[in-house]
Amino acid sequence: MPVGTVGSVKGVHVNELKDEVKAQIILGNTYHLYLRPGLDILRKAGGLHKFNGWDKPILTDSGGFQVFSLSENRKLTEEGAHFRSHIDGSKHLFTPENVVDTQRIIGADIIMALDECTPGTANYEYAKKSLDLTHRWLARGIKHFDETEPLYGYSQTFFPIVQGCTYKDLRIKSAEYISSLNREGNAIGGLAVGEPEEVMYEMIEVVNEILPKDKPRYLMGVGTPVNILEAISRGVDMFDCVMPTRNGRNGMLFTWDGIINIKNKKWEDDFSPIEANGATFVDTTYSKAYLHHLIKCNEMLGAQIASIHNLGFYLSLVAQARNHIVDDTFCEWKQKMVVQLAQRI
Repeated sequence: MPVGTVGSVKGVHVNELKDEVKAQIILGNTYHLYLRPGLDILRKAGGLHKFNGWDKPILTDSGGFQVFSLSENRKLTEEGAHFRSHIDGSKHLFTPENVVDTQRIIGADIIMALDECTPGTANYEYAKKSLDLTHRWLARGIKHFDETEPLYGYSQTFFPIVQGCTYKDLRIKSAEYISSLNREGNAIGGLAVGEPEEVMYEMIEVVNEILPKDKPRYLMGVGTPVNILEAISRGVDMFDCVMPTRNGRNGMLFTWDGIINIKNKKWEDDFSPIEANGATFVDTTYSKAYLHHLIKCNEMLGAQIASIHNLGFYLSLVAQARNHIVDDTFCEWKQKMVVQLAQRI
């Protein structure tokens, strides 16, 4: 899922998301949308779909990760997450109930539960206490979701989130509890937040041994192309990450031959297409030299081209992964690709 933090995927028009990138669903961020443009505007607009012109599914996170990242400006209580806006310092409170209401107003097709995302380095006692709070919040959030109705005439789905930091027993406890709730899909949170990649993969394996295989399993906020292929091989179905657009704006391109830093001087007079085989996910085959020039000049078009290319690459990668799974050739293909995609060109 391309990430549209404040209601837009940075530098990418919705038509480009549909036609060039081939996105089927995008992500919005509850914390940022709650602050700007605010719930009053979103309700008057008829929800985010009408506000931003995206007529396909939208998933919204609960804002818990953003509140977690504020660390110095937030406090967690049984009631919910108290925090100060990063914009003007104003005080706010997210509760398991009001984040459901907020996501109802945003009009997301998939709504996420409020949770605490613990750092990957948290000690066991803190992680256990955090998980227990997350589970209590979850019970309240589900109850409120089931007692309320959508606002815009279409159904919405509620995903709980597995937490437990890097502790196997806590992850098992959380996955078992969440599986018992029998929701339409389940998420895995609190990974790629400081722990080693090997530990992340281990936690995915532990959780996916328990989460039902016939329901979508969504790994939140991950990751590199290699991370995605490794997670798919461990049973993950859905992903989101800012990396394609954020790294693209800073000159990092993901290609079938590996990773390119387009700022490097070696691309200054390379007039070949971004992809060596001529494949491109933008409407014109721009050369590496031209993109090098644009990025070095901080030209907006450079960030746009790089973002569209990277998003198109990510969507093509998971589409190919799906095809190889259907053909029963995924494992062999994945082993080759994780080496190829990780190399720096």
